[in-house]
Amino acid sequence: MCGIVGYIGNKNASTIVLNGLKKLEYRGYDSAGIASVNGALDIRRASGKLINLETKLVEQPLLGNLAIGHTRWATHGAPVERNAHPHADEANNVAVVQNGIVENFITLRRQLQDEGHEFKSDTDTEVITHLIDKYLADGNELVMACRLAFRQLEGAHAIAVTSQQEPDKIIAARLGNAGGVIVGLGDGENYLASDIPAILEHTQHVVFLEDQEMAVITANGITYSRIDGAPIEKDFTVITWDPISAVKGQYHHFMEKEIHEQPQSIQSTIRGRVDFTTGKIAFEELELTPEAAKQLDRVMIVACGTSFYAGQVGRFILEKLARIKVSVEYASEFRYRDTLIDDKTAILAISQSGETVDTLAAMEEGREQGAKLWSIVNVQGSMVHKLSDGSILMQAGPEIGVASTKAFTTTLTDLFLLGMYLGQLRGTLSDEESLELVKHLAHL
Repeated sequence: MCGIVGYIGNKNASTIVLNGLKKLEYRGYDSAGIASVNGALDIRRASGKLINLETKLVEQPLLGNLAIGHTRWATHGAPVERNAHPHADEANNVAVVQNGIVENFITLRRQLQDEGHEFKSDTDTEVITHLIDKYLADGNELVMACRLAFRQLEGAHAIAVTSQQEPDKIIAARLGNAGGVIVGLGDGENYLASDIPAILEHTQHVVFLEDQEMAVITANGITYSRIDGAPIEKDFTVITWDPISAVKGQYHHFMEKEIHEQPQSIQSTIRGRVDFTTGKIAFEELELTPEAAKQLDRVMIVACGTSFYAGQVGRFILEKLARIKVSVEYASEFRYRDTLIDDKTAILAISQSGETVDTLAAMEEGREQGAKLWSIVNVQGSMVHKLSDGSILMQAGPEIGVASTKAFTTTLTDLFLLGMYLGQLRGTLSDEESLELVKHLAHL
């Protein structure tokens, strides 16, 4: 699993998809591929770096105005060309790219082999192509064939499908939390991506799919539904990031660029939240009253990776300023513990992407036990943002460097502001202390 990009419109699709995949190289990968429909389904794949795929595309261009592409980190099968996505059925009718793991793929593979299907790879993803082809052969249209196939899959998945049988559409679906499925809106063209930077140069109007939702994407429009077929309406989100923020510009590396962007990111997250005259902090998005703040007896910070380390610093800040008990939990372990949570507990999830699988699982566990859900997140419209009762947006802009820089320092700033905010509501931080603290903040 890794990165997904799709395009349908009036331009050469493989060029747009390849450039989108390049924007996702920071995620890491061991192989890549693109499928395009131009009368017939055509696929190019290569192991190793994207330059290997690009070389193939120069030698054997992919034509057509529709394409889906993928960069892969191997989970099932070695990182070789035959295991790279997209995968097609034996008739080369359906192409699929997928993030996630088909937990029941061995059972499905055996069933399909018993029915006469021939597999060409060692991956779990290939069973999806054969399932869809099976239901197409039964006389179903592509959308229904996808629905029937998706219902048989166990695990979490982000999926994109195209077929030469219906060459005017891309089917996208999200089942559980296996990363983002983002539809980008254009004029006479539309986009698909697992991560915003892949399509940010083309559109800032996006729709985030949620669990059990699918989209039928054509050049002239998009329809949304549940996997069970129930139609739904989706609102678009305007991504305020400057498209130039997703390119290196004068810098040699994204990490170098993002180190230099830290002062601007801190200013962005402070803007509108701090009154430097009175020392007051405003987090209207948390919808928290002094009475509700005083009733809280614990904050549990859940996060992974760099966000977890930011949370460890945040524990000291919240305890000191808000005088409240704070624990920091590694999200991947939290869901397996018998934690003591009630309606006087606030769970604070921290995630730059807003799609961290274990953090989402921890949030869902907390909600089931009655906790209030807060988050500090960088991507508006992401699942962490949507699942929260109140969410603090970092406003750090896209962070592409793998080693976190500006998202880490912006998170620390937001934790400091949150500590002050809770302290003011709970009456543990005086006006004089608040003014002194914001003076220090101004020096940043």
